[in-house]
Amino acid sequence: MISLAFALCLMAGAAGAQEPAAEADQGGQTGAVMEVDPDTEALVDQSAPVQQRINGIVVRGNQRVEPNTVISYLALQPGDYYDPARVDLSLKTLFATGLFADVSMTFEGGNLIVEVVENPIINRVIFEGNNALDTEKLTDEVEVEPRAVFTRARVQADVQRIIELYRRSGRFAATVTPKIVQQPQNRVDLIFEVSEGPVTHVRRINFIGNEEFSDRRLRRVLVTEESRFWRFFSSNDNYDPDRLEYDRELLRQYYADRGYADFRVVSALAELTPDQKGFYITFTVEEGVRYDFGEITVETELDQLSAEGLRAFVGIDSGDQFDGSAIESAVDSLTFAAGTSGYAFVDIRPTLNRNTEEQTVDVTFEVSEGPRVYIERIEIVGNERTLDRVIRREMQLVEGDAFNRILLDRSRNRIRALGFFEEVEIEETAGTMDDRTIVQVGVTEQPTGELSFGAGFSSVDAFLFDLQVSERNLRGRGQFLRFRISASSRRQTIDIRFTEPRFLGRNLAAGFDLFSIRTDFSDEANFESQSTGAALRVGFPVSRDASLGLRYIIRQDDVDAFFGATSSVLTSQGESLTSLFGYTLRWDKRNDPIRPTRGFDVSLSQDFAGIGGDVQYLRTEMQGTVYRGIWRQVVASLSGEAGYITGWGGDTVRINDRFFKGGNSFRGFKVAGIGPRVVQEVMNEDGTTELRSGQALGGKAYAIGSAELRFPLGLPEQYGVEGGLFSEFGVLGVLDEADKNLTGLGEDTFIEDELGFRASVGVSVFWRSPFGPVRFDFSEVLAQEEYDRTESFRFSTSTQF
Repeated sequence: MISLAFALCLMAGAAGAQEPAAEADQGGQTGAVMEVDPDTEALVDQSAPVQQRINGIVVRGNQRVEPNTVISYLALQPGDYYDPARVDLSLKTLFATGLFADVSMTFEGGNLIVEVVENPIINRVIFEGNNALDTEKLTDEVEVEPRAVFTRARVQADVQRIIELYRRSGRFAATVTPKIVQQPQNRVDLIFEVSEGPVTHVRRINFIGNEEFSDRRLRRVLVTEESRFWRFFSSNDNYDPDRLEYDRELLRQYYADRGYADFRVVSALAELTPDQKGFYITFTVEEGVRYDFGEITVETELDQLSAEGLRAFVGIDSGDQFDGSAIESAVDSLTFAAGTSGYAFVDIRPTLNRNTEEQTVDVTFEVSEGPRVYIERIEIVGNERTLDRVIRREMQLVEGDAFNRILLDRSRNRIRALGFFEEVEIEETAGTMDDRTIVQVGVTEQPTGELSFGAGFSSVDAFLFDLQVSERNLRGRGQFLRFRISASSRRQTIDIRFTEPRFLGRNLAAGFDLFSIRTDFSDEANFESQSTGAALRVGFPVSRDASLGLRYIIRQDDVDAFFGATSSVLTSQGESLTSLFGYTLRWDKRNDPIRPTRGFDVSLSQDFAGIGGDVQYLRTEMQGTVYRGIWRQVVASLSGEAGYITGWGGDTVRINDRFFKGGNSFRGFKVAGIGPRVVQEVMNEDGTTELRSGQALGGKAYAIGSAELRFPLGLPEQYGVEGGLFSEFGVLGVLDEADKNLTGLGEDTFIEDELGFRASVGVSVFWRSPFGPVRFDFSEVLAQEEYDRTESFRFSTSTQF
C-alpha cells in the first residue's frame, strides 16, 4: 500500500507541472487515496508523500481535551517525515486512551490534520428494574461513575459484572441492557435496564459413590441447602458456584476427620432445569477405605527440644482412627511448645505415609527452625476514639521483638476482650528489609456507652425494672464508669462504679464503688433492709491465663422486721456495720473472650467479714463454665456454681447475708423462689392437706448447674437472631439451728429446709436488635417443692450509644 501511494504521488507531481502554480501549492494531494485502517476503523491518508516533512499538526473536533494533550500521544511531531506506520501507531495510541470514540488523520498542505470525536462524559448512572439487589450494591460493583469518560468496552464489562452478581444471588436468567440518553455538552445518562428473572433454587442435592454415609447426612455437611418453603429467610438454597467449591472442601474435611484419608470429590455437577428456575446438584465421590493412625514420630533439628519431649504434645496415639483435624491440632500444639521454649520461628511439616494393606497412616512431624523475622513497626488503624496506647498495652509484642504468631493471636484476643471493638484484625506486611515485618492492627470501633433497661414478668410477681448508664471506654482511655438505678417490688439500687485499668501506668486495675441498696422482702421473708457503703478494688494478672482481684468493703446495714417474722429474721433486725476483705481468683482458658467455642473459665472468691464492724462470717463461692463447639455456630456449655457461708466467733448468719436464688440465677423460679421457707399446712374443704408458701429464709449453701445449647435459627446472619435450649438444676438450703425456731406464727406452721432438688428446662431466643440485645426466656419447671414460687417467662433488653 505504501508503494502504491508513492507511485500515485509521482504521477500527481508530473501532472502538476502542467497545471497553474496555485494547484502545485497543494502539496500534490490531487487524487488523494483514503483507506480504512483495519484495526481502528479510522481513515488514513495513504496517498501522502513519504518524503514530505510535517510542518504542523492541527487538531480538530476536540471540546474538552486540549490540543497539546492530543499531540502528546502522537508518534509524529512537527519536523518529522510523514510515515504511515507511525500514523497507524498514533491512531492506536489515541484510541487506547479511552477519550475518543473516533479518530482520523489526513495530510494536507504540509500539515497533519487530526480529527477526533470525543467520548461523552457520563452525567448519571441509573439502574432500573433492580429489586432483589439494591442500587448501592450495584453501584459498588460497576466501574463506571458520574463525570467519568463513557466507553463501550467499560460498559460491557460492567454488564458482565452485574450479571455475575445476580448469578451469585441465584438469578441465572438475569439480563442487563445498557442504554444512553444524550444530554447537552456531550454528556450522557447511562441506564442499566435490569431484568432480574426468577430465583434459581437448588431443587435437589444427590450423591453418587457414598456408602458409609447417607445422602441425608452428607447434605447436613454442606452449606448449600435444598430449597424448602420454610427457608424463605435463607439464601443458601440459591445456587452459587463459589459456595459449591467450598462444599467440596467441607466434604473432604468431613471424611478426613472420620478416617477416610483417600477420599476425594470426583466431580460436582450442577444442571440447570429447562425452565431455568432450579438446579440439580450431583456430587460424585470416592470414599476409599478407613484408616487408623500407625506410627507417630517427631523429628526435630532444634537443639534445645528433644523429639521425645515434643512427642508428648502431639496428642495422637497409634491405633487411633485417622483424623485430619487431629493433625492440624498437633501442628498447633507443637508450634506452641516450640514458642514457649524460645523458638518463635518454626516450620512444622507433617508427612503422611499410607499403608494400604494394613490400612494405617504413619505420620512424621518434621520440626525445623524457620527464618527469623523481627517486627519493624506496629501500626494501629481504625481507632477514631480509642487512644493508641490503650490498644498497644494489650499487645504482647513490641517493635524490635521477634515475630511470633502465637503471641499475635493472644494479643488479638486481649484487644477483643476489651469490648471496645466490633472487629479486630492483625495483618503483616513486608518491612524495609527481608527480615523485617510491619504489623498492622486494624480495629472497627463499636459503641461503648450503654443505656440499658430490663423488664421481667412472672406468674407471681408482675414486674421489675432496671436502668443503667455506663461507659466502658471513658474518653477513649479504657476507663469504666457506671451509674445504675434498679427498681422492682423487692429491690431498689443506686450505685456508682469506676475502674482505671492501668493504675499508675502499671498492669494493675484499680477502682471504687459507692452504693445504696434497699431490699424489700416483705412478701417473701418479712423484712426490709437498707445497705449503704463503699468498696475499693484492685486486680492484676498472676499468670498468662489467671488473674487475682482484691477488695475491701465497708457497709452499713439496717434491717426492719415485720409482724409474724421468724426468729431468723428478728435476730437480724437493727443496724450493723460490716467490714470485710475479699478476693477473687480467676482462671480463663477460653479460646475466644466474646463467643467461646471451646475451653473453660473458673473462679474462686472468698469474703472474710470481721475486720472490725459488728458482723463475722466467711463466705466462699466457686463458678465455672466449659464450652464446646458442636457444629457450625452451635455451641454447648455446661456451667456450675456453688457457695457456702458460715458465721464465726459465735455469730449466726444474718438473713440479709444468706443466698437467695431464682430469677436470672435459676430460670423457671422467681427471685427468692427456692430454698428454706416458712410453710403452713392447711386443710382443704375436701379433707386433703396442702402446704401454703410463706416467707423465704435464704440458705447458707447452694449448688446450681446449667446446661445450655445455643444455635442459629436459620435466619440470615444480619437479622442477629439465635436460639437456645437450657436446663437448670440445683439445691439451696441449710440454716443455723438458732434460725429454725419459730416465734408467734401459729399452729401447723414450720420451716422446710430439706435441700430439695429443683430442675427446669426452657427455650431462649436471643435477638441483636437495632436498639440493643433482646432476650426471651420461656421456662417449664420439672422438679420443685410444693411451696416454691415459679415463673414461666422473662424478658430483658438494653440499648447502646
